[in-house]
Amino acid sequence: MNPGTLLIRADASAAIGTGHVMRCLALAQAWRAAEGEVVFAMAECTDAIKHRLGEERCRVVQIVGAPGSHQDCAATRAIVAARLPSWLVLDGYAFGSEYRQAIQEAGKPCLIVDDSGSGEEFNAELVLNQNLYASEKMYERRGRHTRLLLGPRYAMLRDEFAQYRGWSREIAEMGTRVLLTMGGSDPSNLTPRLLDALVKTERELQIRVAIGGSSENVDAVEETAAQFFGRVKLFRDSRNMPELMSWADLAIAGAGTTCWEMCLLGLPAMLIVVAENQAPIAQAVAAAGAAINIGVAGEVDSSALAAEVESMLSSVDRRREMSQAARKLVDGWGRERVLEAMGVGDKVCA
Repeated sequence: MNPGTLLIRADASAAIGTGHVMRCLALAQAWRAAEGEVVFAMAECTDAIKHRLGEERCRVVQIVGAPGSHQDCAATRAIVAARLPSWLVLDGYAFGSEYRQAIQEAGKPCLIVDDSGSGEEFNAELVLNQNLYASEKMYERRGRHTRLLLGPRYAMLRDEFAQYRGWSREIAEMGTRVLLTMGGSDPSNLTPRLLDALVKTERELQIRVAIGGSSENVDAVEETAAQFFGRVKLFRDSRNMPELMSWADLAIAGAGTTCWEMCLLGLPAMLIVVAENQAPIAQAVAAAGAAINIGVAGEVDSSALAAEVESMLSSVDRRREMSQAARKLVDGWGRERVLEAMGVGDKVCA
């Protein structure tokens, strides 16, 4: 049965990154596979994200007004009235309880994708927090009808990761392959600095750098890659992230939604907090033994990080333990569980 229209209100920019949109894209892909229509309402959108959504056959409607403003809210309500969606999804830190309540008064079922709880009221049909630290206590001020979807078992991963459900990683005795990725936009401009430190290690590492289509530091990375031809390969706006993750022995990554992708593939990782909201993610994943928390981007010592990389690559036991812990967190069926909760798709076992 055609599920109708899914309306997603989310934004992407160099400053806030692309994580909100990309995790919603995973849900949108599954909705499209069920022959439904998907509309993204966006006040901020990078060219790369707009192009990607077009490729995925998702419509993009421009919102005039700052994210979370009264103007934004009025525009979104107008889109709801015009499109009559079966479900509305809100994913963004600008959408406070007042905004959410006004949108929900339009009378459409609503899924709120959240990371913090923030002590505010949540009266939507569904609240999704896919983080390891998510708990019911974070949402004590929720409606009686509100259902919580908590933890990485609900982590929404895109189509390209589906084939890696149940995939088995071979842990190399001596690692040499490093994946470096700071997310869709790298607002802290970390990639060039970290890459420079990695290529200077005593061990001759093979390095693949994945840069989001919204990153603004491509020239600096390309310059370094050109100096180490063969050892450093650059991938911009890559659609084959699972292949890059399956290739690598170790990842250095921003502690955003990429965490759950790496967990699915059992990829040992060193996490860097590039945005304030990522700090609890890095702490929780590290506490579970699935990664190392390097800390806040502005405080990262590149030389010390490079030394830790060499230590990790030399220890097959550390990498094996980390890989096993990561695989326990994510099984790759998260978005299907979310769809099931929305009354769309088949029942997911476990």
